[in-house]
Parts: sequence; structure tokens; C-alpha cells
Amino acid sequence: MDWDTLAADIEGEVLSGIFDRGRYATDASIYQIMPAGVVVPRTFADVETALGHARAAGVPVTARGGGTSQAGQTVNSGLILDFSKHLNGILELDVARRRAVVQPGIVLDDLNRQLRRHGLWFPVDVSTASRATIGGMAANNSCGSRSIKYGLMRDNVLAIDTLMADGSRTRFAETPRDANDPLFQDLINLGTREADEIASRFPKIQRRVGGYNIDALVPGDAPLKLSDLMVGSEGTLAISERVEIKLSPILTNKALGVCHFPTFWAAMDAAQHIVKLGPVAVELVDHNMIALGREIPQFRPIVDEFVKGDPAALLLVEFAERNQADNIRRLNGLADLMSDLGGDIVRAEDSAFQSRIWAVRTQGLNIMMSMREAGKPVSFVEDCAVALPDLADFTDRLTGVFRKHGTDGTWYAHASVGLLHVRPVLNLKSDLGVHQLRAIAEESFDIVADYKGSHSGEHGDGIVRSEFHERMFGTRMVDNFAEVKSRFDPGNVLNPGKITAAPKMDDRTLMRFKPDYAYDATKPAFDWSGWPGGLHGAVEMCNNNGACRKLAGGAMCPSYRATRNERDLTRGRANTLRLALTGQLGADALASDDMAETMKLCVGCKACKRECPMSVDMAKMKIEVAAARAKIHGVALREKMVAYLPRYAPYASRLRALMNLRDQIPGLAWISEALTGLSAQRTLPVWRRAWKGPAARPETEVALFADTFNRYFEPENLEAAYRVLASEGTKVGDPTPKGARPLCSGRTFLAAGMVEAAKTEIRRTMRAFQALPPDIPIVGLEPSCILTFRDEAPRLLDDWDHSLTPRIKLFEEYIVDQPLALKPVAERALLHGHCHQKAEDAMGPVAATLAKIPDLDVQMIESSCCGMAGAFGYQSETIEVSKAMGELSLLPTVRAADPDDLIVADGTSCRHQIADGTGRTALHVARVLEMALAAR
Repeated sequence: MDWDTLAADIEGEVLSGIFDRGRYATDASIYQIMPAGVVVPRTFADVETALGHARAAGVPVTARGGGTSQAGQTVNSGLILDFSKHLNGILELDVARRRAVVQPGIVLDDLNRQLRRHGLWFPVDVSTASRATIGGMAANNSCGSRSIKYGLMRDNVLAIDTLMADGSRTRFAETPRDANDPLFQDLINLGTREADEIASRFPKIQRRVGGYNIDALVPGDAPLKLSDLMVGSEGTLAISERVEIKLSPILTNKALGVCHFPTFWAAMDAAQHIVKLGPVAVELVDHNMIALGREIPQFRPIVDEFVKGDPAALLLVEFAERNQADNIRRLNGLADLMSDLGGDIVRAEDSAFQSRIWAVRTQGLNIMMSMREAGKPVSFVEDCAVALPDLADFTDRLTGVFRKHGTDGTWYAHASVGLLHVRPVLNLKSDLGVHQLRAIAEESFDIVADYKGSHSGEHGDGIVRSEFHERMFGTRMVDNFAEVKSRFDPGNVLNPGKITAAPKMDDRTLMRFKPDYAYDATKPAFDWSGWPGGLHGAVEMCNNNGACRKLAGGAMCPSYRATRNERDLTRGRANTLRLALTGQLGADALASDDMAETMKLCVGCKACKRECPMSVDMAKMKIEVAAARAKIHGVALREKMVAYLPRYAPYASRLRALMNLRDQIPGLAWISEALTGLSAQRTLPVWRRAWKGPAARPETEVALFADTFNRYFEPENLEAAYRVLASEGTKVGDPTPKGARPLCSGRTFLAAGMVEAAKTEIRRTMRAFQALPPDIPIVGLEPSCILTFRDEAPRLLDDWDHSLTPRIKLFEEYIVDQPLALKPVAERALLHGHCHQKAEDAMGPVAATLAKIPDLDVQMIESSCCGMAGAFGYQSETIEVSKAMGELSLLPTVRAADPDDLIVADGTSCRHQIADGTGRTALHVARVLEMALAAR
């Protein structure tokens, strides 16, 4: 294809470089196929134009939403169309009739947030709701946890307006059987002709999503709904432009029972009895998910809250009747049933408790994939569905197959409908693992056939299951599927190789770990020994499931929320790193300009370290990239200016009148931008007289570590902290050795990739800490600096003194346990958490410290990264993205605050972003406490 001509013909973006294409070569399956190019359409006219170019060039086209497909539906060698960035709106909403028309790229959670104000939701509640698009869900015929009540996508999609392979438009909706349309008549004739075969071969269970839904074409009493044929077709028949969906009232009253079972078999056998109580969901959590959940920081406290002891399996049973008394009555009935079955139950009647439990379940896949082993749970037989009475025996036989081939499986999901997501643990980098894959698939699908079940029950066919259709449906039905595909797309343009004419599922040339997959021998800066394969293994932990694509809640991934670009996403960066480290992006890819561009908008917020269930620590990986680049290309002037700040700060502070002229004399800021790349739109921090506290002595009880930013730019924060710490007679001292340059965390050097200089600073500071009186706490104000000693330092220095780590505390972590006599200072405080505080789960002490002030209502601002992120917000090439990050939620919330509200933020960068973006002054907690002391 002529990519330049295509780019000139559309409003959207054309991505044809290998780095961009590499980011679209994978989805959440085991496959990797490099596309020829990617189009991110701004309008649907762009889609028409791109399809026309591709058709003329003989290039296949695959439409893609969130790219989270488990079976390889959204990877192909042709043109990828990414609908998620722009084609994601609600086009029509009829609240009274509970109908909506949406674009295919709209994310389910985003849709439901907009519907919530009307008391409605779209009830196909897939666990990937934070990133799954309606178009992708329709293509897969997705189901969700509550399908026992609401059905599948085909039950909730009313119509789809499409672009056909030949460029024509067709609407698929409820249609009379005598419709005067050649295509429709051909489909109706096929349904009539094959009615008996369909009745004989299609599994008679709810969770059957394999093949094409030609059962919708069979004559009968129900209206002919041709949208059912489009649902589940995986983008092989047409491209969706508009999807009309059915909405439902929000479930307002719910009760949840967590049923504990001593054996997995007992849980599976119980499901058929539990559904008779009328639940809306019965979801399995197995012992693997429980154990892995307890190892993940964000899930550990929640798991311990609702899991008692060490059960072999749990069933989460939810009731959602309009009257809460009915829910409680059913919950009581569940308790009685569990007593009869010899199991235990944990009751969750509080909605907040229920939400915490469901948060763990919806992350089931990611929790399962968090195993730090060479083998991982692999998706290929995970969609098998059988009738409920057969469930216990079926799972027992399947477990036998796994053990026969030397492995075990992880289990979770929809026990209410006889579908369990089971993933055998395999190492697909080895020939043995691939042989196990094929053998287990063959035997497992034979067992499914024995029970007249479906091998494809929710996540679709894709590459991994399509080749097995003949085993389930028979040769004649497979021929019918091919006839349908040919009638819609005779040129085989749309997403070829899915559902019909599929390749072998174990073709390693199509897999992520290809036969020649090998690692670069680059020595990393950090210790990655906790992952098999070191740095490579840590990067490979990204399973592409896309939790980082969420648009609200938590802090991950702020740059993606601002740009909606796959490049600016933890997943996109991880994929690029993996390809670079394995030689798939050319020589020296790790240090290349394209890799620098990939990492440019990563602000090092560390949210991924905590919020990604795989703990993909992109902040450290960015440092690895910066270090690799520095070795080959050196470090640019601007980055050196920031990196060496702690070393020249003592001199700059003495020359502060001169240093501050940049923002006082008109025109100097623009000259500065031209010379250094620091944007003239920002005023730089004002140099101040350096804070000097009393030196630590043998009698010192608390060491106050003064970071560079507070010491030289905001010394009032250190003075406030000193007064608060000493207010009850505590002896406080500065740990800097007498006559020495002030101590530093090495943070600025790490940001520039200057790892050896960072080590020097950290080691120098460590020696000073070791010289302090034994066991005294070391307290600091700036989260990014203090938490460097907790996070990076132990993984950077071979000789790091681990006995220091528990002694080094954020100001609030220490002061929260100290007695303070405080008086009221305000009625309300809006608290913004620094990203590193959130990542290290350190916000609890901050809120608790502020709560010590009488009559102060402390409210956490629901925000992602402020967007300043050290030097990031000052750079001319990133300032607009910095502002956009702040505008996501933080800055609008501060602007809406009452003038008398306190705005509280511990991070230096956060305070500066708030000041620049709102004109409000944000205070460090230390200053707020000082105000409360002064009020006495």
C-alpha cells in the first residue's frame, strides 16, 4: 500500500513504522503477527477510505477496539484499524425506551459512567469493562458475570449498521422474512435449508459462541434478527459503524455470599443447586487465584477480608432483586444450602464490601497471569462450556488431561452457566510447551464433544479455536460457515483466518514466542533477578490484557488518558521493549530515537507497579532505556542541568538573585527555551536561601532529611516539619555531615539515565545514614526522594544496607503515631496524593495525619498524575500533555473548591502544577500541621 497517499486522504493517523506496527502485533492471546500498517481513524469516512485503499492493494483489514482478545482475533498481517481513540461516542440515547446507539470504539465502563445518571447500564458486564469496547464485545459475542440474568451480547444488541467489504452499507436488525434484499434472502434460504443440521449440531447450552450464529436464520416463532449473525463474527463479515444496544436499570440492591469449599469438585457440583436459588451471578475463584491474590499488594488486604482459611475454591453468589429483603432471604437460603453441603459462607451485605470482592474477581485473568515462572497460564481451552449437571465431572476429567501432560490448570469465572476459564500452565518458549498445547487441546475438545458442550463459550474463536470447528459442528456446518463468509466477503479482505480457513493453532511462526525467540545480553542497571529471565522476564509479564487502558480510577496510565495513543500506554511500552530486547526492531533498538519517543511521555509515576496486576514496573524500565541511550548517545544539556541540580544547588542558592532573573526580565524565558528546551510558558521554581537545620548529634532522636527541592526552593516546608517534629520536645537533626554537600537521593540522575552518578549519590547518603545514632527514624518530605530509598536503591546497589529501609519514612508515616496538640485550622482539606505515595501504598498515613486536626474534613481528590512529574511539565515538547494530564481531574477539582478549603499536596511538582493551573497555593502536610500548632 501507498501509506503516504493514504495519509493524505484521511483525517486520522497512519502508522507504518516498525515500532508502531510492533505495538499492534499482539493482543491478549499467545499470538504475534506484524501488521503491514495501522490506521487510527478520526471519522468513519476515514474507515471507508482506508478500506478502499486496502481492497485495491489486496491487503486484509482487521478492525480493533481495546486489543484485549484472548484468542488472536485482533492480530493480522494486513491493515489494523484502531477504533478506540476517536470513534467512541454515544450517538443516540433514548432513556424512556432504554435504547442507545453507540460507536464501536466506546469503552464499556465509559458508556456506563455516562448512563449512570439516567439510572441505566449496559449489563454485559465483562471483567475487562475498563478497556473492552462495545464493537469488540459485539464481535466476540461477549457474555459477562451476570449472563444468567442478562444473556449474551446477541441478546442485548438490537441492530448494527455496517460497512461491507465491497464498500456498501448494510443495516442488520430485526427483518421480515420476505425482505427484498438479495443478501438477506440468501441468508434466510440458508437457514431454512440447514434448519435440521443446525438443530442437530449446535450445542444446546447458553454459552455457545463458536462459528457464525446461523441458528438465528432458522424459521420459527421468533422474529428474524439479522444482527445476531453479525454478533460473534469477529470482524470477518463487515465493519461496524453504529451499534444499537438494549439498556437495563441499574442493580440498586444486592447481596453477596462467598461460599467456601474444601474441594474443587464440591464447588463444581454445588453450582447446579445454587442456581435454583435465583442468583444473577455464580462466579468461581480457585485456590490459585486466592494464593496469587495474596501475593499482590493491591489485592492482599481484600482477599484476606473475604477469604477465611485456605479453601480449595470459592463461589461468589450474587442476588439482585429490587427489594433488599428478598436478597437477604435468598442469602439466608444460600447459607442453609451451604450448611447442608458442608461448606462455609462469608456474607457481604454492604455494597462497599461487595465492590471490593468483585474488584478481585474482575481481575481474575491478570491475577492468574502474575505467576513469576517460565510457564504461564495459557489461553486455548479456557472457553469450554457444558451443562451444569456435567460441570463437576467435566472439570475432573480436564484436570486429568492436564496432569497426564505434566502440568496443572488455573480455574475461574462463570460457574452459573457451566463455563470456566481454565488455563493450563505451559512454557511456550519451549518445544515441549508447544507440544503440550496441541495434545491438551486435542484431548480437551474431545471431552467437550462427549458432553455435547461448546469449545468456544465466551472469548470467541480467533486463531486458537477456529481450526476445531469441524470437531464440534461437523463438516457440513463448517462448509456453511465458509458459504456465509464467501457471500459477505468473497475477496477474503476482512480479518481472514478467523472462524473459517484458519491456520493451525500451534503454528509457532504466528506466536509471540517464535522458534528463534532470543534475548539481548544487555546488562541492566537494576537487579531484576526476581523474574525468570531478569529484565526480559519482567517485561514479558505484560500479558496485553490492557488493565492500563482504564480511563478512570487509580492513577495508571496518565499519559494514555491524555493522548489515547497505544504508544503512550504501559502495554504499548512493554511490547516495544520486549521486541527491542529480542532483536525484532533492529540493531541498538533500545537506545534508538524511536525508543526514546516511545518512552517520552512516561512520567515515571509508578502507578503500573501497583495497579498493574502483573506489576510491570515501567518507571524502572524507563530508567533502563535512558541508561542504555546515555551509554551510546550521551546526555543532552537540559537533562544534565536537571540531573546535576543537587550538586550545583548550593552555589545557585547563593546567586539566587541572578538565577531568578529568567522569569523577571521580559524575553529571557523565550531565550531560555531556545537554549534549553524549558518552556517559556512555565515559570521556573524560585531559588531561595537554603534551609539549614541543626546538625544531627549523638542525642538526636529524629533525622530530618532535607531533599534538594524543599531545601532550596521551599524551605518553609522543612522549617514547618522541624517545628512539628520538635513540638513535643523531640530532638531533631539534619543527617548531612558537617561541612559536606547536602545529601541527595539520586533521583535526578536516575531520571536522566545517569545510573553511576545516582549510585554515587545514594551510596554517599547511605553512609551518612549509617553514621546516625542507631535505630533513629530518618524522615523526609518529598515522596519521590524518600521512596527512592525504599524502591530503587535496594535494587540498584549491591551493598545497600537493608536495615536502613524500615527506618526511612515519609513525614506522615512517622508523625501519624506521635502525640500532637492541635487545634482547628479549616473545615475541609482536599488532598492530592503524589503518584509515588500511591504506588507504595503510603496515602493512608497522610490522610490519618490530617485527620488528627480537629474538625477537618479530609477528602481525597480522585486524580491520576498531576502531570508535572519533575522536569516533564517544564519541557517545551511535553508541556501540553502535562497540562492535559492535570486537566483530567485534578485541576478542575481544585478550581471548584471553596476558597476557604485547604489544598494539600506533598509533592513539589504537584504543588507547582496546581499553582500554575489554578492559581491556588497547595500546602505540604507539614505546613498544615504547623498552622494547627500555631493556632494554640
